[in-house]
Amino acid sequence: MLGAVGVVIVLVTFVFVLQKIANYGDVWGIVKDLSWQWTVVLVAVTALNIVTFAPPWMVTLPGLGLRRALELTQASTALSIVLPGGVAVGAAGAYGMLRSWGFPVRAFTRAVMLVGLWNQLLNLAFPIVAVFLLATVGEESKALATVAFIGVAIFGVVVTALVLTLVRSRLAREIGDLAARLATWARAKVRRPPVTWGGENLEVFRLEAGEFLVRRWHALTIASLAGSLSVFLLLVVSLRAFGVTQAEVSFVEAFAAWALVRMVASIPVTPGGVGIGELGLTGALVGFGGPNARVVAAVLVYRFLTVVPTLVLGLIAAFTCRRHARLEPVAATPEGP
Repeated sequence: MLGAVGVVIVLVTFVFVLQKIANYGDVWGIVKDLSWQWTVVLVAVTALNIVTFAPPWMVTLPGLGLRRALELTQASTALSIVLPGGVAVGAAGAYGMLRSWGFPVRAFTRAVMLVGLWNQLLNLAFPIVAVFLLATVGEESKALATVAFIGVAIFGVVVTALVLTLVRSRLAREIGDLAARLATWARAKVRRPPVTWGGENLEVFRLEAGEFLVRRWHALTIASLAGSLSVFLLLVVSLRAFGVTQAEVSFVEAFAAWALVRMVASIPVTPGGVGIGELGLTGALVGFGGPNARVVAAVLVYRFLTVVPTLVLGLIAAFTCRRHARLEPVAATPEGP
């Protein structure tokens, strides 16, 4: 059922809605006129975005190294886009790669949970920051304010639960059991099977992650923030490259649109948020005052550069990673402060 909804969203977005906002012929004309200088800048920022996938995994998996971290992130992301099962398939692919490189299961579990948790916390925090920034320049967005309000509530609950989980073992199990029941209930509403984890998994996470976070939370936060903001930088460069000026869509307005869509697209309705991302960004940016055709051109190129290079590199990495597997298990690497 959810897959059918995703297909409908993609078709409606690209066949009807975007075509109504701007004629594709006009959009293509704008794209063709892109200068070689802006093309070079877009390629450079895309490369930067790809590289910033790696640091959070390098922080949570000491000894991984930049090359393998890039292989891991690109492959797992690509698999989550092209195969049924989405994030679960991507995680399974990452698990297989790390095991072939000699990393223990506990290290993989800790890395997946911490990287995913930090990314979601940032997704919740960005709309809050965006509302504050809009207020400082005398603007407001009811949709963004609503998302930010929800984000504040969820952010507070998650952070409080995380702190309490790290403090008390029994409480960790109880929170994990409650979260599992809620997740199973939510999945049942979309006809998905119940989750296979529970309180014991969160208790193991507490033991594995508590001491690590005390020493490395700041490094993980900086690495995750850099990865997210490099995506936003690519959006800004795309807007400016296709002639959407600061007067038409300011830096703050672009951030607000991006934060709103990032939060909404984190709900896995379509692979990689395809359709939802394009529709949400275009609507928000045009609403802020961007010219229709130039906004559509910028958004489509931005989405292409955030999805297609990762898809190509990731599939190559997924099918070649075993050639680089270690012959012996990875030696334990001391985790510095």
